[in-house]
Amino acid sequence: MVFFVLLILIYGLTICGNLQIITVVSYSKSLQTPMYFFLVALSISDLMLTTTIVPNTLYIILNKQQVMYFINCFIQFYFFGVSECSECLHLTVMSYDRYLAICSPLRYATLMEPGFCRKLVSLSWLLSLSVMLMEVISICMLKFCGFNIIDHFFCDLFPLLELSCSDTSMVQTEIILLSIPVLVLPFAFIIITYIFIINSILNIPTITGRQKAFSTCSSHLTVVSLFYGTLFSSYVLPTRGKSVNVSKILPLLYTVMTPLINPMIYSLRNEEMKTALRKFATYILAPFRVG
Repeated sequence: MVFFVLLILIYGLTICGNLQIITVVSYSKSLQTPMYFFLVALSISDLMLTTTIVPNTLYIILNKQQVMYFINCFIQFYFFGVSECSECLHLTVMSYDRYLAICSPLRYATLMEPGFCRKLVSLSWLLSLSVMLMEVISICMLKFCGFNIIDHFFCDLFPLLELSCSDTSMVQTEIILLSIPVLVLPFAFIIITYIFIINSILNIPTITGRQKAFSTCSSHLTVVSLFYGTLFSSYVLPTRGKSVNVSKILPLLYTVMTPLINPMIYSLRNEEMKTALRKFATYILAPFRVG
C-alpha cells in the first residue's frame, strides 16, 4: 500500500507538471519559440508514456496480478514503444534547436521557422508510429504457448519475447535494426551536436557569455542524461547478474520518474518558464481577488 500511494502521488504530480507546461506555453506569448514548442511535444510524450504504464501498474499492485488479453498486452507495448521512440526523437530535435541557437544564432530565426518545427515534430511521431507498428507485427507472428505469465509491471519487450516458444533470433535482429533510426542515430546526433555546442561555448570570450549560453541547454542536457542513462541501463547493459526486482525497478525509472522529473527540470531551472508561470498564476487567481 505504501508503494501504491507513492506511485499514485507520483502519477498525479506527473500529470499536473506536464499539463502545466503545455498550458503555460500555450498561454504565454513570450514562450512562443521553437524550444518551447518542442518542449510541449516532449510533455505529450511523457503523458502518453506514464498513462500507458501507471494505471495498469496500480491495478496490479491492488490485485496482486491482472489477466490481460493478448491484444491488450500488445496495445500497451505499442503505445509504450511509441512514447519512448518519440521522446528520443523529440530530444534529438531539441538538441538540433540548441545547436542552431548557440552555433548559428544569426541563421536561427530563418532556419527554425514555425512550419519547419511542425514538420520535425510530425516526422518524429510518424517515424515512431511506423517503427513500433513493424515491431509489434513481428512479435505477433511468434507462437505463444504454455503459461503466459509476465513477471513484470507491464508488457515490456524482453518479458514478451521470453514467453514465446518460437525462435526469436530473427525478431531480435529486426528490433535491433529498427532501433537504429529511433534510438542509436538520435543518440549519436545528440552527442555530435553537443560537441559543437561545447566547443562554441568555450570560444566565447567572457565568462558571463559562457554561463548564459550554457544555461540555455543545461536543462536539455540534464533530461537527455537522465533518459538515456536509465534506458541504456535497462536494455543495453547485460541482464546477467540482475535480480528480478532490479529488472522490474529499472524500467520504472524511465517510465515513471523521467516524466515526473522532466517538467521539474524545465520549470525550476528556466527563468523564462518561472516568469511565465507567475504571470499565468496571477491571471488565474485574478478573479478571486477581493477589493
